[in-house]
Amino acid sequence: MEHFLDKTYGKGHFSPDEPPALRIAPGTGERIAFETSDAVYAQLHEYKDMARLTAQINPVTGPLYVEGAQPGDTLAVTIHEIRLKEHGWSVSLPGSGALQHVMGDEMFTRLVPIDADGVHVTDRHVFPARPMIGCIGTAPAEGSNSTIMPSYGQGGNMDLTDCRPGSVVYLPVAVEGALLSIGDIHAIMAEGESSFVAIEAEGVAVVSVDLVPGMALRAPRVETPDEWIFVGLGDPVQESIRRGYEDLFGFLVNDHGWDKGDAFAVLSAVGHSRLGGPTGSGDPDPLHPFAAVGAVTIHRLSKSVL
Repeated sequence: MEHFLDKTYGKGHFSPDEPPALRIAPGTGERIAFETSDAVYAQLHEYKDMARLTAQINPVTGPLYVEGAQPGDTLAVTIHEIRLKEHGWSVSLPGSGALQHVMGDEMFTRLVPIDADGVHVTDRHVFPARPMIGCIGTAPAEGSNSTIMPSYGQGGNMDLTDCRPGSVVYLPVAVEGALLSIGDIHAIMAEGESSFVAIEAEGVAVVSVDLVPGMALRAPRVETPDEWIFVGLGDPVQESIRRGYEDLFGFLVNDHGWDKGDAFAVLSAVGHSRLGGPTGSGDPDPLHPFAAVGAVTIHRLSKSVL
């Protein structure tokens, strides 16, 4: 790799006012490593008390300034590898996640060893690691975007299992230089992230960055070797689904010149929709900051139909 941004560059927001940690030219193939932090999970494991935290919750490392990036452009971020460290964490935060009522008010934490055999979730359950980036995005035009919730048009804490090595993440640019930041690595996560935290892990994400001038997106999308995946953001979840499908429909009709009827019929047959991360699409109630509003949805189409 050509550049390394360590976890001391971690911040709790995406902001246009944050000074760049690094400047690069796009399209060179240079690889940039973003180290992430698990300090907050170590403190939760030690204290079992949110009030005693001193570490930043869900920090993102960066930002990376991309030369020539202007509002209305898109970054294409290729994920080459994700290096996990020796352990991860399973944590139940009271009042959060789909299992909050059955887990109760007592905080549960577990240190999860990671080695060559896999991710040791229990004494008898060892799963192959499937590392992914939970939080990736560019800066908004003004103000700041949370790294926890909600998710935004510029990305953020989307918690998508497809943000993994071999994928390209497309992110809208809202400010000069884009200001890309990355954090929240997971060792493995079930789709939908029932726990709200998955198996969190410290690690290093290695990426390269290209610029697509004039490619104006209203939400992120992900390209895998086999599929195109469109992110839907809306409240309620039906609105998220509608917007994601609209973007996929526009991709076929406007970008690829398809007949509207053909696009409609193909999406009816093989355009699949699933829940993404639970981080929502609206500002949370400040008294219940982990209560997701709306939902992140993903809408998948095999490249074979193109």
